[in-house]
Amino acid sequence: METNQLNLTGKVVYVVDGARTPFLKFKGVPGPLSAADLGVAAARPLLARQPFAPNALDQVIAGCVMPSAEEVNIARLMALRLGCGDQMPAFTVQRNCASGLQAIDSARQWISEGRAQLVLAGGTEAMSRAPLLFSTKMVEWLAQLQQAKSLPHKLKTLTRFRPSYLAPVVALLKGLTDPYVNLNMGQTAEELSYHFGISRQEMDQYALESHLRCARAQEAGELDEIEPIYAWDGRFYSQDDGIRVHSTLEKLGQLKPAFEKYGKITAGNSSQISDGAAWLLLASEEAVEKYQLPVLGKIVDCHWAGLAPTMMGLGPIHAMTALLKKFQLSLTNIDHFEINEAFAAQVLACLKAWDDTTYCREQLHCEDKLGLLEQAQINSDGGAIALGHPVGASGARVVLHALKRLNRHQGQRALASLCIGGGQGGAILVERT
Repeated sequence: METNQLNLTGKVVYVVDGARTPFLKFKGVPGPLSAADLGVAAARPLLARQPFAPNALDQVIAGCVMPSAEEVNIARLMALRLGCGDQMPAFTVQRNCASGLQAIDSARQWISEGRAQLVLAGGTEAMSRAPLLFSTKMVEWLAQLQQAKSLPHKLKTLTRFRPSYLAPVVALLKGLTDPYVNLNMGQTAEELSYHFGISRQEMDQYALESHLRCARAQEAGELDEIEPIYAWDGRFYSQDDGIRVHSTLEKLGQLKPAFEKYGKITAGNSSQISDGAAWLLLASEEAVEKYQLPVLGKIVDCHWAGLAPTMMGLGPIHAMTALLKKFQLSLTNIDHFEINEAFAAQVLACLKAWDDTTYCREQLHCEDKLGLLEQAQINSDGGAIALGHPVGASGARVVLHALKRLNRHQGQRALASLCIGGGQGGAILVERT
């Protein structure tokens, strides 16, 4: 592996520290903590161990897709709760599954341009608390009832009520459906499985491996970015609770298709609905020197790509390939890859596309295929199929873990990426210094 550092434009941006909560699996009822609670729980110990006060930050940026009605501009709310002070500016970003990565990229730009020295960036999500909504007919009926002035008018409006109006609209399902092509994310994964000929057994095998890798990492203490959290009722959480240590191919094979009657995507080979938060602390060279901060690594660059919404799962290779081409790197120049596991089919499709000459030439605009990347080189400690995918936080988690792994194994470069509902991909290239 080469030891030379890549040339950057603008000021160097370092990642000096990071932390996340355990990712808590959705169990059919609202989770114990709100999105803001989770974000504060992850950031408080992170800031407490720094040699500077929270109000020394220049900005707080958070990704969040579904904040509650009480959490408008959730980044600002969390900054205040963290003791950053009334004068601390903060803003929230939303780029679907890559919102946490967008927060990091925004922070990188602020520091690179010299507009900030220290930025807390990351993401949070309490998917279990996604609301149930009234249907349009129910809302219209309530509006008519409110507008009725006289008693006879009110009574007449009441007679128009139908019990079917009470059928709830699940906000989470709405949020996971692409309105442009009218396909939910699972259906786009089915498209990829068909296009690349990915079998149900391949998906289940990949899903099983994700759980086993996570279990090994958990057992070996290699998920040390996790900060324990306490719920308001006193319950204590110290590790991700969605990892199924005793899962088998036989058990996975018994699950029914989740999105298409004769499909191959199941709950077992898809990412888990979960709650969690993750943060990174980004610093300029001046801030590193001023406070004598340790350095996990530096951010080389980020890239965002677009593609057909029906094929959104291939977004990671579109974004990562652009970075590889920009810095004249090959797959062999990267020590570690993180591709968020929205679905097993989606990750496998990315690998097959990189090894497909036609796809690489026509869609990625490469002279030849990039080659076959072994599954062991990706998500070496497992991913969202086992850990969960709190959409606002996952982008920050994959970056933090990629940097942790680089340092643990003395690697030099890592690529972390996510597919994004709506037909996008985001990727970040980081180096250990």
